[in-house]
Amino acid sequence: MLAALGLDPAEEQAYRLLVASGAVTLDDLLPEAGLARAELAASLAALVGRGLATAQPPAGDGPVRFAPAPPAIALAGLLRSRHDDLRAAELAIAALAETYRSASAGRTSADVIEVITDVDAVRHRFAQLQEAAREEVLSLVVPHLSVVLHRENAAGDDCLRRGVRYRAIIDRRVLDQPGMVDDVVASAAAGQEIRVVDRVPVKAVIVDREVAMLPLRHNQHTAAASVLIHPSGLLDAMLAFHDVLWERGYPLLPGSGVDPAEIDEVDGRILALLLSGLTDQAVAGKLGLSLRTVQRRIHQLMARAGVGTRVQLGWHAARKGWA
Repeated sequence: MLAALGLDPAEEQAYRLLVASGAVTLDDLLPEAGLARAELAASLAALVGRGLATAQPPAGDGPVRFAPAPPAIALAGLLRSRHDDLRAAELAIAALAETYRSASAGRTSADVIEVITDVDAVRHRFAQLQEAAREEVLSLVVPHLSVVLHRENAAGDDCLRRGVRYRAIIDRRVLDQPGMVDDVVASAAAGQEIRVVDRVPVKAVIVDREVAMLPLRHNQHTAAASVLIHPSGLLDAMLAFHDVLWERGYPLLPGSGVDPAEIDEVDGRILALLLSGLTDQAVAGKLGLSLRTVQRRIHQLMARAGVGTRVQLGWHAARKGWA
């Protein structure tokens, strides 16, 4: 827990024992420390050097006694120092970013497009882009992703927790993959905005409308080779394409403002999948229901809405916020 302040596990263990024990000798701490004698001695010396402990001179031939510095004072000082270091780094990054933007006007096409072919480098850069996101991540999701699987995108989860808006457009065929409906439901519950379209022609991620990452080669969505597109006319075209596709997409899941007294969660999922283009049989398979149950629930929804066709049900569902 104190690693963020620069303490390694052994130092943290030694400090916690000192705080709990008061002024003690190395031999007093050794049975509880779970460390080798030399390692504990080094940790105590490091704590003294950091100002987190004091070494009291021995009385006569007795051993040195170590006493903890008050945590509220000593650790607060380390915390302030870390804040200062991070602030300085933040200012340095801002200055470098401004230099980068200023120099971009004279860049060639080689500077606008960056090619990455190694699979590990692609995965690292994909995570790095999301970790650097400040406001928004846009994504286009195609079937059968293999370089970074949907459920393995930990950086995307971190984005949502930091309050970054995450808007994903998924190809309808993605829902046919095993487990994807549950994954999409979980992503939406975490705050991701998701829309479905008939076909997404290319996978991509766009961060803060400043950089995009997409496949290097035509129709090779499962290959690692990728290109990064920096601010340029090409990036503008990618943004315009995403915006148009987003407007055409259908929200996959019901809105959070649905009144449970009107429809329950199962009805909401049935409606969302049905209106996104899945057949009754496909909806049943995705939700683990029988075809008869799905069709019965659809007819009940139509009766509740007072409509006679599924087209009318879709209109009513949109107007009432059911889906």
